Amino acid sequence: MNQTLVQKLTRTKPVVNTVENAPSSNGLHRSIGLFPLTMIGVGATIGTGIFFTMVEAVPKAGPSVILSFLIAAITAGLTALCYAELSFRIPASGSSYSFAYATVGEFLAFIMAACLLLEYGLAASATAIGWSDYLNNFLNNAFGWHIPEMLRSPMIVSTAHGIELRGGHINLPPILLVCLCCVLLIRGTKESATTNAIMVMIKLAILIFFVVIAFSGFDINNFHPFFSPDNGVHYTGMAGVTAAAATVFFSFIGLDTVATAGEEVRNPTRNLPIGILSALGIVTVFYMLVAVAAMGAQPAHKFAGQEAGLAVILQNVTGKTWPALVLAAGAVISVFSVTLVTIYGQTRILYAISKDGLISPAFKKVNARTASPVQNTLIVSIVVGLVAGFVDATFLWDMVSMGTLTAFIVVSLAVPVMRAKEGASAVKGFRVPFGPYVVPGLSISACLYLMFGLSMTTYTIFIIWMTAAILTYFLYGMRNSRLN
Repeated sequence: MNQTLVQKLTRTKPVVNTVENAPSSNGLHRSIGLFPLTMIGVGATIGTGIFFTMVEAVPKAGPSVILSFLIAAITAGLTALCYAELSFRIPASGSSYSFAYATVGEFLAFIMAACLLLEYGLAASATAIGWSDYLNNFLNNAFGWHIPEMLRSPMIVSTAHGIELRGGHINLPPILLVCLCCVLLIRGTKESATTNAIMVMIKLAILIFFVVIAFSGFDINNFHPFFSPDNGVHYTGMAGVTAAAATVFFSFIGLDTVATAGEEVRNPTRNLPIGILSALGIVTVFYMLVAVAAMGAQPAHKFAGQEAGLAVILQNVTGKTWPALVLAAGAVISVFSVTLVTIYGQTRILYAISKDGLISPAFKKVNARTASPVQNTLIVSIVVGLVAGFVDATFLWDMVSMGTLTAFIVVSLAVPVMRAKEGASAVKGFRVPFGPYVVPGLSISACLYLMFGLSMTTYTIFIIWMTAAILTYFLYGMRNSRLN
């Protein structure tokens, strides 16, 4: 009752309670093995970015976008090692939020939660927008019909001259997709690990299909010049690589989804670290293959503004519509599932924060009949749908990366804090190599490096979002916290 301000900001949830009480609080069973767990990570990652980000990244870096993917993968890998250590020590739901709450304290945990909400919410909106492009491509190739321009373009658009408002425009397909996801989630529909694994195999098959056909039209001349020349927007040489790396980092979000399954994994101290690192390895190999194949099949200048880019590349390489039809259909199915899971993840994060008393109890109310948080799901779906329907995706890619990178920094900070708290009583299991400071330090440095590639607009919006989060914590969360 007499805690000082510093004590309130740094109070933590006991690790023992986090691990032991979590399973009994919601009746979850440890039924997920290593393979389905790895597929959860791959499934939540592939589909959120690789189908879309080439269009945003290549105009910045040119053919050197391959280096951008590599830099993003290394950054994700360093953080994945930190996730791997924390996930077996704190095998509970909530992922990064739970890690932060058990180590670096309540205030940073709330900041982490705000970053996760930004990551998942805008990722769902951006993914839904990309789904619209592939849906339109599929309808055109299958039936010769286009969705009217005014019904598939946003009102708020980013142009070379700044923000532009286009009255009467609305991107309707993403709104319909979000509404469908909302209905499914309210009814209590939940994707099983087995179904997810099957869908992941379909996604990987689609990407292999793209790589094989794209390589048939490979032209080494498309890689010259390798670095982007001065294009008037300060994306020259390595500056372009860094800017593109910050954008394509969006493609690696979802790896932390493995950690959110902590309460349902068999032998979590072994399977969680292996699952995270295995998912990262599979994702990186596929992304590099797709990037090399796409750049070899199409000159860099054609990527700018290209809708359903991967499908269009196949159509141009073969001169036929059926390869593009197959890829677009696969993208429509896989991206639909990713949007569903991303919105679901957003509601679960809000549910966890609400249970801790840091936000309104409305987000933790569960419908007795469907066993789903109806109010929570409706609020999230409305916000995601409005953003997807009225905002240009260009604004969203970098904002998602900013939220993810900030969350990754907090996770990296949690490793040495956890080691120090445990001391000699540390549980045996996976540890990041070279001690508690080298890998987390490199992870933080890599995240900061990618942040430097983000635009000033991104920083401005992020500062506004963080200001709102901090005010929410001090005006509501700190006083209503269950640990208060």
